[in-house]
Parts: sequence; structure tokens; C-alpha cells
Amino acid sequence: MENFKKKVNTAPPDKDIFFSQSIKAGKRIYYLDVKKNRKDEMFLAITESKKVVSGEGEDSQVNFEKHKIFLYREDFEKFMEGMEQAFRYIKQCEEASGEDQNLCTEDIKVAELSNEINIDIDF
Repeated sequence: MENFKKKVNTAPPDKDIFFSQSIKAGKRIYYLDVKKNRKDEMFLAITESKKVVSGEGEDSQVNFEKHKIFLYREDFEKFMEGMEQAFRYIKQCEEASGEDQNLCTEDIKVAELSNEINIDIDF
């Protein structure tokens, strides 16, 4: 179902991608690329590429929709915590039965799934 490919960049450090991993999942491919910004700080670029076929027969055309997320080092821990919470929630809902299953179909406030998000802005 899922195929993983890893590649480590052995080219000189001026190249754009230092590490890459692709994950094939059905019509989608996810790319995890480690890059450096202008300040020489590493970050993770996550790209979803989805195959889209339009038209039929000989008139069909194949295109790829791409969506990117850039994840910076200072956000890794919070991002992973959020992902883990989301995965745990999905797993609990899939394993739930009866009344517990009903709780998973109701609207849920973000604050219930994780700590409240507080933003302090000083001007």
C-alpha cells in the first residue's frame, strides 16, 4: 500500500535538497524534503502531489495538483504533538463502539483535543 524511498544528497551543499523521502499512497505521493533557507537553517518541505485525470478517452489529460507545507525547526515539536494527538483521536474513534462512537461524530472544539492556544502579542 505505501512505498517509501529515501535519498540522501551527496552533492555539494549548494544544492537545494539535502534529504528526500517519497511516500506513495494510492493516487497521491507525499514528498518530505529537507532544505536550507538563506540563513543556512534546515527546514522540512512537505509536498502532496495528486494525479488528476480530466476528460475521457483520447481527450484525457493527466495533471498533478501539488500542495506544500514548510515546517521550520522551531515548530517541529509542536507539530509532532499535534499530529500525535490527531492520530490518537482517529484511532480512538475507529476503536470506539456504541455511545463512545457518537462522541466522535459530534463537533469537537480544538481546545478539547489539545491545550488551549494562547497568543500574547506585545506592541
